[in-house]
This record gives sequence, C-alpha cells and structure tokens, in this order.
Amino acid sequence: MDEKGFVDALGGVFEHSPWIAAAAWKERPFDTLSDLHNAFMQVVADAGDDAQIALIDAHPDLAGKLALSRGLTAASQREQASAGLDALSPEEFERFHALNNAYRSRFGMPFIICVRLNTKETILAEFERRLLCEPAAERQEALRQIGLIAQLRLTELLDP
Repeated sequence: MDEKGFVDALGGVFEHSPWIAAAAWKERPFDTLSDLHNAFMQVVADAGDDAQIALIDAHPDLAGKLALSRGLTAASQREQASAGLDALSPEEFERFHALNNAYRSRFGMPFIICVRLNTKETILAEFERRLLCEPAAERQEALRQIGLIAQLRLTELLDP
C-alpha cells in the first residue's frame, strides 16, 4: 500500500490526526497488528508536547455539543453510543456537562476515556477520580486512553 492509501485507510484511527498514520507508514512493513499499533504509539510518543496536546484536543467532550449536533466522527459517535452516552436523561446530561467543564477548567483539555471499555457509570466514576489527579499524570493517562481507542479502532478495521 502506498502512503496515500495507507493514510486514507488508517488516518482516522486517531481522532482528526492522520499525521500519525503518515509518520508510521515510514516504518513499514508491519508483521502484526500489534506491530502497527506500536509504530503508531511510537509516533505519538516522539511527537513532542505541541503535537500531543493537539492530539488530545482533537477529541470531543463526552456527551457534549458535538454529540448533540451530530458533529462527531462516525467512530466517536459509535463509541459514545456503545456506552449509552447518546441516550442520557436530562439529569445525566447535566452531570456530564458539569464534569466536562470542571475537567477542562482543571486540566485545559477534554476528558478522554476509552468508552467502549466502560459504561456511563464507570465513566462518571473515572471523571470524579481523575479530577483529583496531577496535570502531568492526567496528560499521560489521556495519551494512554487514546492508545486504547486506537487499538480498538485498528482491530475493528483490520481484524473484524
């Protein structure tokens, strides 16, 4: 697969960040799905602060305005729906909205969690727990969660 085909096929694995696939393409060939994911994660690790912050900021708020306006990527929409975030009660929506705002206020970035590995209840509990974390640790956790999201997306694309 040439670079354009590779990026076209896998550029959406990381939210609005096809530059990761473009950089990982240079490390081919990949013997396994795990090798491909590791190459992607190495690109993220080597990207530097500004690019990592941009990657984190590319993620939408959970049950936020983009979800309400159907402005999410197809992958994000499916993932949020898998945890029931597309069918919140008004009270649940308000709680998510308040926690999103508190998290952004404390850390200056969106709360990121691999929703496909969680329920709305565990997501809310993680919001509460992670609001107590230190900013540097929370940034690393956001990148770890992005890695989990990417791994599931890659598996879905390449090993259905």
